[in-house]
Amino acid sequence: MTTPPRDLADTVELHLWYLDQYRGVIETKLTGLCEEDLRGSRLPSGWSPLELLRHLAFVERRWLHWGFAGEPVDHPWGDSGDDPDGRWEIGPDDTLEGLLAALHEGGELTRQLVAGVDPATLGAAGGRFDADDRPTLNWILFHVLQEYARHTGQLDVARELIDGVTGE
Repeated sequence: MTTPPRDLADTVELHLWYLDQYRGVIETKLTGLCEEDLRGSRLPSGWSPLELLRHLAFVERRWLHWGFAGEPVDHPWGDSGDDPDGRWEIGPDDTLEGLLAALHEGGELTRQLVAGVDPATLGAAGGRFDADDRPTLNWILFHVLQEYARHTGQLDVARELIDGVTGE
């Protein structure tokens, strides 16, 4: 993973830069796996690489579009059967190509939504957040970034267990 320019002081752009980088690493980690390895798990928790990919696409959608923008979103918890505490899931029609496209499309929509917005702007009330419990854009972007970082690390381990591939 490359690093952003060291003089990049705009926190929104910095978060977006790192999110773009993590999307690329995730795509690299998943590319080349066979269908069985994409849908299967070698971990005690049982999640599969495709389930993790779908989860990340929904995370960004939940926090930025439903949360920050307050946009209506069908099935915001769709990665877990519409249960906020449910297990990640995929359907028979979910493919690597389709989920990667959704991940990258979600990133582009996020960029359009937040580019040039003051990082201290509060999320909208009425979507994910109540009027008295709205985080700032900076908080939301940092939360999404830490989700990507954590899950990318988990995917590193899963990929190594699958076929020994390590690194970015």
